[in-house]
Amino acid sequence: MNFKHLIAIVLVALLFFSSCTPYKDVPYFQDLRRDTTLKEKIKNFSSLTIQPGDLLGIHVTSLNHAADAIYNYDLTLTTANTPLGIDRQEQDAVIGYLVDAKGDIEFPTIGKVKVTGLSTSEISLLLETKLSEFLTNPLVNVRIKNFKISVLGDVLHPGNFGSLNEKITVTEAIAMAGDLNTTGIRNILLIRETDGNREFIPLDLTSKKLFDSPYYYLKNNDVIYVQPNKARVSAADSGYQRASLIISALSVLAIFLTKI
Repeated sequence: MNFKHLIAIVLVALLFFSSCTPYKDVPYFQDLRRDTTLKEKIKNFSSLTIQPGDLLGIHVTSLNHAADAIYNYDLTLTTANTPLGIDRQEQDAVIGYLVDAKGDIEFPTIGKVKVTGLSTSEISLLLETKLSEFLTNPLVNVRIKNFKISVLGDVLHPGNFGSLNEKITVTEAIAMAGDLNTTGIRNILLIRETDGNREFIPLDLTSKKLFDSPYYYLKNNDVIYVQPNKARVSAADSGYQRASLIISALSVLAIFLTKI
């Protein structure tokens, strides 16, 4: 290898490594000890509470199954005989009780029921108490049918992700999106709307304090944004210019070396 080739290789290497992400910015939970097993109490989990716009799946059973039918949705129902208060979209058969802007659902034989601020288990107990007037030993199961979170930015698979599980965490949401790319900044942003207010909450993935955060457990319609680092943005915005710059630099270097 002659001197000209060596200079060219060094120049290309410098240009390449100048855009790499430092390793110290990549690992998660850097302050978590790796040489021992740690155990701690979970203190920050609280059940999801219902908000306007939530779509509730409610299933009622009792000792009189014939009397239960009026409360339960069924995919064979048509728009004409759908029970009062059930929201139906024919194209994807989404059926449930929609929580209105005032925080109520319209439930057969009971009427309006205030559900905002309650968990699904609390709604179950409330409806069981109210339905005991009409049914024998009613049992009510409640789920949020339209629960979803969104993950945007520098992840492998950005998008919206639905779940029937009411205990979704920040780390689970990131896993659903295929994890952060190495160029994704570990200080992520959580965007949450509650009671007509929007919050922008920074979360640090490099610290184990994330697990104790009151925002570690996600709520319906939460959005996680992962910002790309400057190297990723530069590569995306000026990939062609960078290649042209390298070619130009090598050309100038080659011309210069021929004159030595």
